[in-house]
Amino acid sequence: MQVAWGAATDAGGRRSANEDAVLAQPPVFLVADGMGGHVHGAMASATVVRTFAEFSDGWHPDVEVHGEDVLAAIHTAQARIRTELSERGGGTITAGSTVAGAVLTGHEGAPYWLVFNVGDSRVYRFSDRALVQVSVDHSVMQEMLDAGSLQPDQVAVFTHKHVITRAVDSGSDTTADFWLLSAGTRERLVLCTDGLLDEISEEQIAEVLAEQPLASAAADTLLAAAIQGGARDNVSVVVVDLAGAGELAHTAPRVDGGSSSEALGTTLPREQVMPTEGSA
Repeated sequence: MQVAWGAATDAGGRRSANEDAVLAQPPVFLVADGMGGHVHGAMASATVVRTFAEFSDGWHPDVEVHGEDVLAAIHTAQARIRTELSERGGGTITAGSTVAGAVLTGHEGAPYWLVFNVGDSRVYRFSDRALVQVSVDHSVMQEMLDAGSLQPDQVAVFTHKHVITRAVDSGSDTTADFWLLSAGTRERLVLCTDGLLDEISEEQIAEVLAEQPLASAAADTLLAAAIQGGARDNVSVVVVDLAGAGELAHTAPRVDGGSSSEALGTTLPREQVMPTEGSA
């Protein structure tokens, strides 16, 4: 089975720097949204991407990938962020990043996605023209929604919607949430930072995914729609499809409006990966 993807990220037009980072390196795909000022936030998200890129070198088709493996990468990224801040002077400086991603793995000989999340970047699944949120935000807003103290129709005017309750940061080791989803060719995954959802609705995202059969075109179209007129925040999106041989191509990340080359990536399913539920 082959995996095809498109990845795009942009500063958004109203920010001086892009604190987002993306990784599209089969079998792992993720988006990271840095926090702590444009210098430290960019460092944190880049550290997350670099760490996962290194860990994924050992995630081959014949190696089981579990939630503990992903959590080890997250904790390593945290340790590196602490070290980097210490070398920059430490003190009261803080930095962190969200991370939302998926690893193509397997269970009982069939391909599966191991989805993971820390913070309020999101993973969606698009199937039968319906967009369904897989990940659950770690945010004050989500906690209030779950508790019933905030109603869905109040979300648009809620003033603390971007205050998160969990991050890959310089504090104590964090936890992640995991989901194991069957991976097939009739659906696609969408990973995005909150900057995308600040500008376009889930309904608009679903329309683009339905209209654009290529993952690369879908990612570029979503980014263009979000940054049209100048997005308020950095915007990052990754769209991933599974396909038969020769059906689809991928693009490397489009950064700040730059173009990207096309190629084909292949990832084989792994076996004997047990389902993972809840928090690690």
